[in-house]
Amino acid sequence: MNLAPTHVADLTVLLAKAQASGEKVRSIDLGALGRLLEHKSEDMTATVEAGITLADLQQQLATRGQWLPIDPPKPEELSIGTILETNASGPRRLGYGTVRDYVIGMTVALADGRLIHSGGKVVKNVAGYDLMKLFIGSRGSLGVIVEATFKVLPLPEREQFVQVQCESLDAADKLIESLSSSELVPIVMDLHNVSGTSGVILVLGFAGTQDGVEWQLSEASQLGVDQPSSLEYQSKYFAATPSPQNLSVLPSKLIAAVRSLNNIPFVARVGNGIIYHSASMTSQDAGRSTGLEARLKNEFDSKHIFPDF
Repeated sequence: MNLAPTHVADLTVLLAKAQASGEKVRSIDLGALGRLLEHKSEDMTATVEAGITLADLQQQLATRGQWLPIDPPKPEELSIGTILETNASGPRRLGYGTVRDYVIGMTVALADGRLIHSGGKVVKNVAGYDLMKLFIGSRGSLGVIVEATFKVLPLPEREQFVQVQCESLDAADKLIESLSSSELVPIVMDLHNVSGTSGVILVLGFAGTQDGVEWQLSEASQLGVDQPSSLEYQSKYFAATPSPQNLSVLPSKLIAAVRSLNNIPFVARVGNGIIYHSASMTSQDAGRSTGLEARLKNEFDSKHIFPDF
């Protein structure tokens, strides 16, 4: 069954019918649920329908000098619902965290059509169980996220990127160690080889006040990172590799993991240990224990009409 509800009530009816018949839900198009429902800039909160794209939301928030500090690839295509279901992130994750750090309220349609609400619309909210975190990253296996409330942040006064080309992974490793022991606080620290040049490129990003960013750029320059840069490599890589694999390792093991890829194109989040690549590798999740997941699945979706984890 492929669902394309025009409003939330329509979705609940369709899910109830699927549950009653035991019919699998193959896809759900929430494109019609794409509104910014409420933006309280004075409280720095925003409530949205899950079908709104990240690019659309950011554009509307920016009119009041605010943003949701997440930046996964292709924001013009990714809906908020998809971002929440996959816990998608981007290069600024180092400085700002992931989407789960900004959700303060959520409405979810369960398999039987019931709507449940978790959290609220204010930042200081401690009432009830924190069910929101259960649905973030669940890949739509437990329910359909239809609405979410976020805390948002002011747009930074300045954001600047610089880079340096390293002749080898060993050279990059030494530089990363120096940067990590410095007083620098980058919002981005990426390593990649998608520029077509030899070696690898280390990219740093800084954000904040004009004076704060200027100081960090000066400190980075003293460590040899001073070439102007941008996040163009990110767009270039994900355009050429729309569905890359990702490998998660301890940040201390990142260089060794990159070396094992044998020079294929990659983008690595140095501070998080996440490496995007196209190598043929066995999934890290293969064969893992799913006892807890199975219990959650049976509790929220007893007839398994939604995809599994």
